[in-house]
Amino acid sequence: MRTLKVFESISVDGYFTDANDDMSFAHAAAPDPEFSAWVAQNASSGRELLFGRKTYEMMEAFWTSAAARERMAAVANGMNAAKKYVATKTLEPTWANSQRLEGDLLTAVRALKQGKGPPLVILGSGSLVATLGEAGLIDEYQFVVVPTALGSGRTLFSQGKKLRLAEQRAFGNGHVVLTYAC
Repeated sequence: MRTLKVFESISVDGYFTDANDDMSFAHAAAPDPEFSAWVAQNASSGRELLFGRKTYEMMEAFWTSAAARERMAAVANGMNAAKKYVATKTLEPTWANSQRLEGDLLTAVRALKQGKGPPLVILGSGSLVATLGEAGLIDEYQFVVVPTALGSGRTLFSQGKKLRLAEQRAFGNGHVVLTYAC
């Protein structure tokens, strides 16, 4: 059975967006070569990706751009080459190696997990993460904790959830990566 993992940037007070749905706080840190190398290695790990519609549209617009290829070539290559699934009823995916999940979301994700292949990773997609987390379909959460307190915003959890710390790593730019198993 495949695992379903979440990769999400959050503030130190646990929000993935601020009160205005802005996520720019996650990309405001000073450059850190060690963190950049870790991100590039993570992006080229051969995983398949799962997105909600909004995140898919943002990711496609950025990672297919010349700016992405110039600033983060390894990550752009990994993102563009990866197999991608999109949870949407309205969008016909056009990004290379993308397909829409058909039918009921939970049934479709359960079928993906039971299939053969590499781990599935959800990038961003907070509403999708919340829905799949409540259904017990997420196996691991990997949070990049950004050293910013937002005070309010959107969280991934609408109910309590017990997690077990599996790994942690701190970077010079103040980011801390925490990996939790469910």
